[in-house]
Amino acid sequence: MFDKGEYVMCGSKGVCTVENVTKLSMPGVDGKREYYVLKPVYNFATTVYIPVDAGKESLRGVLSAAEAKKLIHDMDEIAPISIANDKLLEQEYRGCLRTNLCEEWIRILKTTHQRKVKRQEMGRKVTAVDAKYSRIAEDSLFGELSVALGIAKDEVPNYIEKEMSRQQKKK
Repeated sequence: MFDKGEYVMCGSKGVCTVENVTKLSMPGVDGKREYYVLKPVYNFATTVYIPVDAGKESLRGVLSAAEAKKLIHDMDEIAPISIANDKLLEQEYRGCLRTNLCEEWIRILKTTHQRKVKRQEMGRKVTAVDAKYSRIAEDSLFGELSVALGIAKDEVPNYIEKEMSRQQKKK
């Protein structure tokens, strides 16, 4: 169970703060069931209600700073998705997002980046599907790393680049 004030990852809503844990008195809602009242960190106008007994794929704690640094350190070992069929690839992208795991977002980002480079070499544009899932994965990953590392979301790409460069120099 998460406590008031904690940061959590909430599926497609991204990083949220637990505002409250309470029973809701709304029409059509089980008044005996407890809910987390969440405020997305990067979308202040929204409030999210998630049952306390929801599955782990719906809600999980944000990475610690040490876990975030380890994830960045291990990024090179995370393999991209190896599906050539575009229809199946989109299904895989959706499946990766549903897991709500950083490693799966990285797989999407690596795959979409590789596909972007190949398409540009052939004089073609990035597909709308790749652009969509890349944006969602990047937003989720950078949002979580921002909170975990205590840096601004727009500083995350530079932070990752510096850490990856430092890691390469050590090898």
